[in-house]
Amino acid sequence: PAVAAARSSQSARHRNPDDDMADEGKTDSGASLTYPIRAGEVKKGGHVCIKGKPCKVIEITTSKTGKHGHAKANITALDIFTGNKLVDICPTSHNMEAPFVTRTEYMLTDVGEEGYLSLMDDEGNMKEDLKMPEGQLGEDIMKAFKAAEEDGSEVTCAVVSAMGQEAVLAYNTRTA
Repeated sequence: PAVAAARSSQSARHRNPDDDMADEGKTDSGASLTYPIRAGEVKKGGHVCIKGKPCKVIEITTSKTGKHGHAKANITALDIFTGNKLVDICPTSHNMEAPFVTRTEYMLTDVGEEGYLSLMDDEGNMKEDLKMPEGQLGEDIMKAFKAAEEDGSEVTCAVVSAMGQEAVLAYNTRTA
């Protein structure tokens, strides 16, 4: 007990009093953009952060332990917003970050002149801060929207959000 008391008084002497105030004044909603996951628990089709980007795992292989080392997970994943391929190698016992990813369906009601989409959720709330995706997906959504105006069907867009980013990644046409 005397040794433990000496250690605790020693650590108290070396503490920085400013550490107690370090979190003061920071504004945080308490909601986190990521959660920890062990590299050995990552599965194909799951999500992880690689180089700070939210990614969907397309392949994972594990190597056996070396003479003195850890088993390693070799994770290949695609950035969910750009489609870029990223690779990370991490010991299976270590933690990685995994993003909270949500997918929400919205009905496409209009396309503004500057390419912003007018989207409506199931409760009738409007979302008008997303631009039409670039490339083939954007062209396909525009064709489907114009066709829907003609035949009375509706176009729904899948909006994926992760780590403070949002984007339309898919669409679907439903006949009325």
